[in-house]
Amino acid sequence: MDRRSVLAGLGAIPATGLLSAQAQVSSSADAPHWPSPVIDLHFHMRSPEQSIAHQVGAGITAANLLTRADGVAQTAAVQASNPAMFPSWFGAYNVAAPDIEKRLTDAAKAGARGFGELKYQVEAGGPEMRRVYAVAAELDVPVLLHFQEIGQPAAPGGYNMGVKRFEGMLKAFPRTKFIGHGDAFWANISGDYAEKDVYPEGPIAPGGVILKLLSDYPNMHADLSANSGNNALSRNAAFTREFLIKYQDKLHFGSDCSCADGRGAGRDNPTVAPRIRGKCVARETLTVLAGAATPAVFRKIAWTNTHNLLGLKG
Repeated sequence: MDRRSVLAGLGAIPATGLLSAQAQVSSSADAPHWPSPVIDLHFHMRSPEQSIAHQVGAGITAANLLTRADGVAQTAAVQASNPAMFPSWFGAYNVAAPDIEKRLTDAAKAGARGFGELKYQVEAGGPEMRRVYAVAAELDVPVLLHFQEIGQPAAPGGYNMGVKRFEGMLKAFPRTKFIGHGDAFWANISGDYAEKDVYPEGPIAPGGVILKLLSDYPNMHADLSANSGNNALSRNAAFTREFLIKYQDKLHFGSDCSCADGRGAGRDNPTVAPRIRGKCVARETLTVLAGAATPAVFRKIAWTNTHNLLGLKG
């Protein structure tokens, strides 16, 4: 692994054009206005036109693109369409591939600021993922993990299973920066979660595994994206206000939204959870954050934390 050459290519990207990107968002007649600029940590790449349309419609200034580690050309095309709006990207590849270390290292050499979303049917503490964690530590880039135990229409099967045992990985790989996301991750914000409901409702019981991981390990971060993150934030308003204050330096806004226009178009199909069907997840979660957090905390979660984690200027 040519660590020196990889790290040399991971310097901070200048925020050239940021004001023009914000102006583009502000010029959309019905785009919402948030308490601060917003960067979306978890945005699955589309065509340049589709990618821009979603962010402008949702009032989002910038986004970190999630793509395949070998999709450098496609990623470059989207970034070139609006460099300020798409300042960074993560690469993902099948973690069972025998050359996974090389695939991910090559992605970092090509400009990837992290690995993910990693969503494969393996144990989070298994040998496949341990190889990834080691590479991420060596290259000093974060790993975005989708934790899921229960299958559902949009994602049958389990992915990175064993979040309740994930503390062992945080101890074994203290130099690896982990970002948690997904159904099992956010359901375990409550201490009484027993893997029965994908999106549990009601009060949040003390003793949630995720709270312990965020509290005890500096290398554990959380991605608030998707229905799972929105559901966790929507269960109890008082809890959410305290949660955002306590973990304001560890939380990152992400959308993981599949709508076409930043307004909810295209999300009226059966694979979308009923509570979020027909809605833009980005808008919904930013609305919750804006209502529950102070402007200063909102800015950290929606902007500053991700810039710091990825080494971006802004």
